[in-house]
Amino acid sequence: MKTEIYKFRRNYFKNSAVIKLLFLLIFVCSMNAYSQKTKEIKGDKEFAQYAYIDAIKTYERIYEKGYKSQDMLEKLGDSYYFKADLDNAAKWYKELFSFTQDIAPEYYYRYAQSLKATQDYKKADEMITLFNKINGLDSRGELATTQKNYLDVIKKNSGRYQIQNAGINSKFSDYGSAFYKDKIIFASARDTGSVITKKHSWTGEGFTNLYSAEMDSEGKLSGVKNYGRMLNTKLHESTPVFTKDGNTVYFTRNNYLTKKGKDKEGTTLLKIYQAKLQDDKWTNIKELPFNSNEYSVAHPALSADNKTLYFASNMPGTLGASDIFKVKINDDGSFGTPVNLGKGINTEGRETFPMITAENELYFASDGHPGLGGLDIFVSKLDKNGNFGNVINVGEPLNGPKDDFAFLINEGTRTGFISSNRDGGQGNDDIYSFSEIKKIDYTCQQSLSGVVTDKENGLPLAKVRIILFDNLSTEINSTISDDNGNYSFAVECGKSYLVRAEKIEYNTNEKNIVIPGSTGKTDLPLILDPVRCKVTIGDDLGKCFGIKMIYFDLDKSNITKKAEFELAKILDVLNQYPSLEIDVRSHTDCRQTYAYNMKLSNRRAKSTIAWFIKKGINPKRLTGRGYGESQLVNDCGCEPTNVSTCTEEQHQANRRSEFIITKL
Repeated sequence: MKTEIYKFRRNYFKNSAVIKLLFLLIFVCSMNAYSQKTKEIKGDKEFAQYAYIDAIKTYERIYEKGYKSQDMLEKLGDSYYFKADLDNAAKWYKELFSFTQDIAPEYYYRYAQSLKATQDYKKADEMITLFNKINGLDSRGELATTQKNYLDVIKKNSGRYQIQNAGINSKFSDYGSAFYKDKIIFASARDTGSVITKKHSWTGEGFTNLYSAEMDSEGKLSGVKNYGRMLNTKLHESTPVFTKDGNTVYFTRNNYLTKKGKDKEGTTLLKIYQAKLQDDKWTNIKELPFNSNEYSVAHPALSADNKTLYFASNMPGTLGASDIFKVKINDDGSFGTPVNLGKGINTEGRETFPMITAENELYFASDGHPGLGGLDIFVSKLDKNGNFGNVINVGEPLNGPKDDFAFLINEGTRTGFISSNRDGGQGNDDIYSFSEIKKIDYTCQQSLSGVVTDKENGLPLAKVRIILFDNLSTEINSTISDDNGNYSFAVECGKSYLVRAEKIEYNTNEKNIVIPGSTGKTDLPLILDPVRCKVTIGDDLGKCFGIKMIYFDLDKSNITKKAEFELAKILDVLNQYPSLEIDVRSHTDCRQTYAYNMKLSNRRAKSTIAWFIKKGINPKRLTGRGYGESQLVNDCGCEPTNVSTCTEEQHQANRRSEFIITKL
């Protein structure tokens, strides 16, 4: 099976008694811990009572009640713009421009885009003109007039292949093809037709054997046959490669000649074997000298001159789960010392299934280089100095969100085969044929990548949709961040792009980037701000909305218009959660006497509570008092002189309002 062939997974054939013993030990330990764990779960349930506050919905509701601010209108417009609901986006951006003219340039552009969706092109042109005037360095302003007629642009390396099912697949796994005379040889787990078929315990399928298929002049395949017992055994065989004269084959097999070999942990690994053709029979099968019972060696590939063998292994010195190596084949048939291809090719992930062309293009599969998901196929060209160049993703449709691997090409016809477990196949893995329409351009290659993180805690965010736009705002490509928050795109050198990150329960973020004109990698980290605020007992509800203080006139405790806008946010939450109770706390800085500040803050806390009661909140849900200068958050005390050398900013940190949740 390809699963074990390329993953080099450990514990390959474990004794069932050992597994049963392991499960028994886990069960006993679990029972001993059960009582204590039950208590912990109960405690967790009591502690983790959270309320989730959707700020956008709150803003819409308080807008209907007459409260608004620039920040609120920007967020409302963005929330719909990034969801492609441009009609509603235009509505809120219109409100924004009616509210103030002191607006960031990007909002002119977004408003123009939204207006075009409503077919208000005249107003859109006005906004674009203003955008270009304010932000003339942005090429979008110059090119936006052509947006009505723009053409779709796809990423640089995609669309170069036509692909279809190879027509030889079964309902089992089929993968890893090689050219041999007028045939292709491939691995398959299909039923051999015997009365008793040995099944592999991981998959329920038969072990993979080598099969052949006839190939006509147009590359079409037919007549699938078992390649025979000359190479096949009761365990796995796969991924053969044949010398130019057709008299030598290298292939992958489990550690098996006359009996099954195992490492010190009892695991049967993978080895590369060699066989010679004599009288139309493969004979003299032997393992290569750099194989080992302690690591796997697999997936051989030959250079055009048959003097270098490339392969995948997790031997000592490997950077990740598996790396690509090469080894010299001497004139006498002996082998040199394997050499790791290094960090340019290999990563901390999996690099496997190499294939080298006569033009010194190394194709291989990897999940370590930025890709579309699972294993992707990459290529790197060997220069005249023997160094591999930049690693390039070959793009869609050869690559997709699943595993794509085992690239094979006829350099004369530019046709070939890949293997994939993509949706729509017949088995776990299938073989697909392709024709190359356009060769890859090696002149300059760039990748744009980064990590998406949560603004609140700095942790990586998985499953974020990242969208790449060109300078005409045409969507070029999109991807999903992985479990570590990583994303990556193939981009063109010297081009300008817009990158958008969006995820449910987070505010969408956009960034512009100009790609350097030379080959390399460009890093663009993205930070997303949660839309919904998670609070529990003891938290300050005001932090959900960035409320630092409720503004009062100097030495006054009357609720101002500014104060009402902030309090309306808290009021909306109180209305959404009828059982929620809060403690209103008012704080001052140290300037004025201690007694005066205590009285002033008490009056302000009471007037705040009175405002909530006037708006219909039950007084039983509200407590509060003033703390004056008794709980300063810094070292800006003034006693006993009422004089301080602190800055205004430091004093402002102490002038704060808090809305502490006391019950949910």
